[in-house]
Amino acid sequence: MHIVGIHLDQASGEGQNRTFVQAGILAGASIVVRIIGLLYRSPLTAIIGDEGNGYYGLAYNIYTIVLLISSYSIPSAISKIMAEKLALEHYKSARRVFVCALFYALAAGLAASLFLFFAAPVLVPATSVPVLRVFAPTIFIFGILGVLRGFFQAHRTMMPTSVSQILEQLANAIVSIAAAWLLIQTVRETMPAKAPLYGAIGSALGTGAGVLIALLFMAWCYLVNVDLLKNRIYSDKTEPESYRSIMIQTVRNITPFIMSSFILNLTTSLNQTIYIKMMINTHGADEIAVTTMYGLFSNKAVVITNIPISIATAVSAAIIPGISTAFARGDLDETRSRCRNANRMTFMIAMPCTIGLMVFAWPVTLLLFPQMMTLETASSLLAVLSITVVFYSVSTVTNAVLQGIGRMHMPLVSAGIALVIQTVLLVLLVRYTDMGIYSLVLVSIIYSVLIFIFNMLFIRKYLKVREDVLGDYALPLLASMIMGVGSITLYIIIFKLASLSVSSLYFVNVIAIFPSIIVAIMLYFFVLIRFGVIGTDDFLALPKGRFIVRVLRRLRWI
Repeated sequence: MHIVGIHLDQASGEGQNRTFVQAGILAGASIVVRIIGLLYRSPLTAIIGDEGNGYYGLAYNIYTIVLLISSYSIPSAISKIMAEKLALEHYKSARRVFVCALFYALAAGLAASLFLFFAAPVLVPATSVPVLRVFAPTIFIFGILGVLRGFFQAHRTMMPTSVSQILEQLANAIVSIAAAWLLIQTVRETMPAKAPLYGAIGSALGTGAGVLIALLFMAWCYLVNVDLLKNRIYSDKTEPESYRSIMIQTVRNITPFIMSSFILNLTTSLNQTIYIKMMINTHGADEIAVTTMYGLFSNKAVVITNIPISIATAVSAAIIPGISTAFARGDLDETRSRCRNANRMTFMIAMPCTIGLMVFAWPVTLLLFPQMMTLETASSLLAVLSITVVFYSVSTVTNAVLQGIGRMHMPLVSAGIALVIQTVLLVLLVRYTDMGIYSLVLVSIIYSVLIFIFNMLFIRKYLKVREDVLGDYALPLLASMIMGVGSITLYIIIFKLASLSVSSLYFVNVIAIFPSIIVAIMLYFFVLIRFGVIGTDDFLALPKGRFIVRVLRRLRWI
């Protein structure tokens, strides 16, 4: 297995096509990962219950925050620094970036793991402390994994990262279900009240097992390519930068990535704390009831909306090296072109996902989480929360653009201002209204919209990007609305017909939802093509683009 795409693109068009292909590979893997995550969540929830989901969610949110601070942003940061060195063919310096990043990950990961383990009683309620402590070692492993992923991303190949993500999620799913079931069996007879907690612990073990499997795979990919890497280093006759200089660069680049990701995700932990504590202390709500309701929000509605958002995350990971390279060469036209195309592609994917989740909230929730007692609440939360998909998706890509052009503190400014506004609003809503969990939904929407607005303003200020509002935004929105109306109408018709012969509500839903989703996808792209928003060149830029174009020509769509 060799590193593919190691030669940085020279031509703008060729480079952008390669970027979209790599983004497509990573996006495809992200979708598979999310689908696996959703599929295993249903049996896992059946095992540990909504109460166990609540314990897991409380610990997982804190784990995520600490992970963000220590390790999560390493792949993006390292890929940016290494891409700049590789663009100048400074392979020895690029190698030193890798070594310094590995040292950073080991030190930061160890410190974060120890902090999470010993500070657990302060960070989460007593019921979730054992779950959080099980998460602790995973952070150390993830740091090393992040360096290896960033290394391959800098070389413009997303395949190792994509495969490792799928392996990680498969291992996570298998171990989570098995460990949760086995641990619950150990206490079912003697301490039945502890069963949800032990199930949550088993789920946390699955997370760690997945990261470990992914690390082993990435390490194997690196070792397979050692000879190729050595040859490139030997061919470099330049004097490498000192380790001290590179370590300074590494810290300077990683810090803004970490801080912006931290603030972007701090809202989850902060909102969780505000909501739970104020509902209990101010409204006198039962702790288990509040935790269970929060579990519906975080482990059902949020989990589903994260599927399309993961596509934007893949796009951002793929475009950072290319934008950094173009900007480092002083090619502003190519930088602007990459920025606009990335935003355009992301919006065209995220907008129909938003409308689709909005109109299919009940069928999708029933399909993935068929717990009838909480179905109506979970689906209504998803319907409203789906609005955040398009704003979070575009914001993720614009964050990558700003970081790629060296304006790494701007996402931090956007997120910081939005965080303050949404926090104040959440306190007021929980304190003075009876909106309950819907307070979290509303502030999530406001938060995503604010970050979107601020980032777009910064992009226009620093890059002077000219956007086609009609073609890039208005027409995809209209096409998404047409898709939504057409597909939900078809769903209702099939649902009613299937109900005449099938008694199970779940299987009636299965029969109706899959053909409706297929028609929705076809209808959306058909309308986009007829509106002239996308054409042959756009499809050719996608993975298997020539095959897609041949099919569309046979259908006489283009």
